[in-house]
Order: sequence, then C-alpha cells, then structure tokens
Amino acid sequence: MEQRALRAQRILSIDGGGIRGVVPSLWLAHLEQGLAAHQAGPVAEQFDLLVGNSTGALVVAGLAAGKRPAELARLYEEASRAIFPDTPKRVLSRARRIASQGLSAPKFDGRGLDRVLHLIFGDMTLGQLQRPVMLLAFDTIAREPVFFRSYAPEHRDVPVWEALRGSAAAPGYFPAHPMRVGEREMAVIDGGVVANNPALCAIAEALRFDDSIDDPRQLLLLSMGTGRHAYPISARDAKSWGAMQWAMPLLDVVFDAASDNNDDIARLLVGGGYTRMQLKLDAGTQFLDDASHENIERLRDQALQYLLKPDVAARLAHVGTLLAKPRNAH
Repeated sequence: MEQRALRAQRILSIDGGGIRGVVPSLWLAHLEQGLAAHQAGPVAEQFDLLVGNSTGALVVAGLAAGKRPAELARLYEEASRAIFPDTPKRVLSRARRIASQGLSAPKFDGRGLDRVLHLIFGDMTLGQLQRPVMLLAFDTIAREPVFFRSYAPEHRDVPVWEALRGSAAAPGYFPAHPMRVGEREMAVIDGGVVANNPALCAIAEALRFDDSIDDPRQLLLLSMGTGRHAYPISARDAKSWGAMQWAMPLLDVVFDAASDNNDDIARLLVGGGYTRMQLKLDAGTQFLDDASHENIERLRDQALQYLLKPDVAARLAHVGTLLAKPRNAH
C-alpha cells in the first residue's frame, strides 16, 4: 500500500526499559514546562514524529493520544503493580504456568499489562492517534522487525494496545503477543531485540519518508533513555556463567551495548541537532520490573537530580528554544 506523506524534521525517540519509563516521562514534563514559557503548546505537538520501543512506545503513544507527560509519570506510579505484580502474586501465577508450560515460562503472564493498556487506550487504533508515531517490535514467526506506523495504511486499523503489547513483550518477562495484521499472522516480542534505543530507526524513517530532508543534519532529534545499568558483571561470573545464569543479564547487556552504539552513530549523523538524555542508575534501581513504591520514588529522585546538572539543564533548555521556533527557523 502507498505510504502516507510524513513530515519528520523534529523527532522524539524514547528507549525501552519497563518501569523506568517514568524517567523520560518526568523529563518530558520538565521540557513541557519550559515550552510553556515560550507560549508553546503541549510537548507532543512540537514534534513531527514520535518513535518508541517497549515502555518508550507506551510513552510516545500516550503523548500521541493526548496525554500529558506528567499524567504518564503518574500512570507509572499508579498502574505499575498491575503490570509487574509483587512476589506472592507473581510466584503463584508462574507456578500455575510452569505446570502447563514448563520451567521456561515467562516471569509474568501479561494479563496485567493487557488490562492497563486497555484502560489507557481502549479501542483506539493507531490511525486515530493525534500525532505520527512509529513503534518498534519483532515478529518471531517471520524473524524480522515490525515497525508499527500510525501513518501507514496497513497499520491504521491496528489497536494501539495490541501494538504496545507486542512492543513491550520482553523475552523472559512477558509471553509473545499473537496478532494478525491484514493477512499476516505474527507473534510479536519486544522491539529491543531490534533497537532498544530507536534513534537510528527514527533517522532512517525521516530520510525514507520525508522528501524535504536530504541530510540528517537537518533534523532535530531528542533521544531519551530510561537509565543505564549500574551493576558490573565480574570477570569471574562472566567466565563461569552458563546459559541459565546469562539468561536474564544477557538481555540487559545486549540492550545497553546496542543503545550506546546507536547513540554514537546518531550523534555522528545528526550533529548539533541531536540531544541524548541518559543517566546511570544507582545500584538496585536498574531492574525493569521493580514496581515497588520505594523503587519508583528512587527513580523519580534520580530523574529530577539529573535535570539539575548544569550541562543537562542547558541542553534541554536549548531543545525547548528550538522547538518553540517555527519549524523552518532552526
């Protein structure tokens, strides 16, 4: 099918990271406050394209559905325990699934995530979102990436909750999401296996579908992470671990390494129009499924402390100034 016209001079890109999605939500709330000083509207309206993976996909879809960043930050605080149940509920659920699926059963059954996504987006389809979005996922049947585009005719009738459910299905944490798009049957998992940091995918999308862009240095790209892992893997562990020990840490290692690599390349391609926000998390707050009130408060504190760094404050203020200008003025 023919692709709808896309304008993508100003792009917001947000990484995956589970519960740590509260971090970029708070940063965007701060940016929106700065935009208000320039008499600019909601932050989502200042971007031409919103790109996200996993929890980043949830944030950008929420923005495109008309929700404000502060509202999304509260959502992580209020609904996270439904997505990531505490130990007693999780253990009971997994025990039942182990009986039918074996020891390889995912940590969570995904039902809580389904309920939360339905609560937020209802029956809304990608084509009904107010801003153009691209959400990353991976189809395990075809063994290829899936880019859910709200502006693509073949995706406009896809329910938002389904695209997000697939994008957030981190291997080992949630089961894959079976779905049909047109005549295609898919089993969709977390887009982090494609690019946990989707900045490069966003650049490629802009160059592919916006005919007015012939050089990535024309872009304004704000890329937001959800926090880097703080714990080291010792030489002793790395040498002695087998498949069982590496199962969960390997996902974190691959996601972090690929995100850093994408950051370096995006910076080289876009130059001065590129801004990356990322912090190193304190030990104990890096887990994507720790939905305890205490952990979310620690994540909130770290996100806000990061904004107090002079270089971070200056870079984000500069982004706000550029976003507040007419689109042909930067």
